[in-house]
Amino acid sequence: MFPTLDVELRPGFGLGAFELGASLWNIINMIRQMQHLFPQVDIKYDPDASSTTPIILHLRPHLDLLFSGKHQRLRTICVRKLRDTSPPVTLHYKGSVLSSADEVLRRVGISRNFGPTYPGDDLRYPGVWFSFEEEGIGEGRKGNAHNEDRLQEVKRVLISQKEVDTEQGDVLGEVAECPIMNSDIALAIVKVHDGVTLQFYPSNTASLHVRIGTTTAQDLAVSLGRPLRVHYKEDDRMTIHSSLQDESDTGCGTILNTHYFYNYFQHGIDFYISGKSHVVKKIILQSNVPGSPLFQVYKRCNWEIEGKPEDDEDDTPPRKRFYDRFETISHFLSPREPPPSMLLDRTNDEEDITLPSATTRLYGYDGIILEVSEASQVISVTLF
Repeated sequence: MFPTLDVELRPGFGLGAFELGASLWNIINMIRQMQHLFPQVDIKYDPDASSTTPIILHLRPHLDLLFSGKHQRLRTICVRKLRDTSPPVTLHYKGSVLSSADEVLRRVGISRNFGPTYPGDDLRYPGVWFSFEEEGIGEGRKGNAHNEDRLQEVKRVLISQKEVDTEQGDVLGEVAECPIMNSDIALAIVKVHDGVTLQFYPSNTASLHVRIGTTTAQDLAVSLGRPLRVHYKEDDRMTIHSSLQDESDTGCGTILNTHYFYNYFQHGIDFYISGKSHVVKKIILQSNVPGSPLFQVYKRCNWEIEGKPEDDEDDTPPRKRFYDRFETISHFLSPREPPPSMLLDRTNDEEDITLPSATTRLYGYDGIILEVSEASQVISVTLF
């Protein structure tokens, strides 16, 4: 006996609990709490363009969720196999049942509930369109082949943001700013030897400048809220590579002086904080690249590394972005050959975990460290 998937259709806004514009990180975390409805989830993406690939979550058998490539935001929801009863799906709209195990959704039913629209192979309304084919996209306003078949059965329902002209809308484009993004980080501008400037949604929100050696844990809590986790540093193996050590790094400090992390998984950022002064010592920004070891541990942080302006009148200093290849970013940071790298295997401490791409490389520069995948994608940036 399968539980019924009972959802409300909201053209231009979402379907049931799935809100257009929500982040991939939030949606997957929500699905984890709904395993009774979605016991099997497939994640599909292009491994050859993993930093910017659109991502599809296939929630068998009814839902396909398409996420934009850059910001990883829910762009389109597709409901299919409306007659499949494993589990059955009931689709509501403004108090009426559009489709259920007992109610077949047909062309005439759409017209009764949504009114007239332009003729075509598909019936399109602002924020939603109904397809009579299992796959593919019809001719929209151009076609007229099935317009007289009032009993034609709907095979798919697609929900997306409302656009002025759906014929010209980019189905793989980014999502327009919407309320569900409010308080999320829109952009993180990285300045080596300084820190990071965080810009938020909505776009008129004041930015936050987090400076290494200046910003305190209390400042972070006031501006960003309490972190989802506070993790006290216990792994000192990397200190062997450092010529500068303080008391807590040598293992001689007390628990009161132990450095700790503020983990803001929901923003894709960690802050490494001094246990003695409680100021920020390091900042780690996560790219959330599909296929990488930390995929879905953190939300994607849309970071850009800002260089020095060419002159005093240059108000657009050069930047490199999270989706640029490692070789491009490395040359931007230092025109010389890339420095020697250290190998990092994130499964070394976990005997029962196997990852297809568990190994990354760490490249250190003056004030910044890049963690790089085998595909030359920068999956995290550490400022110190």
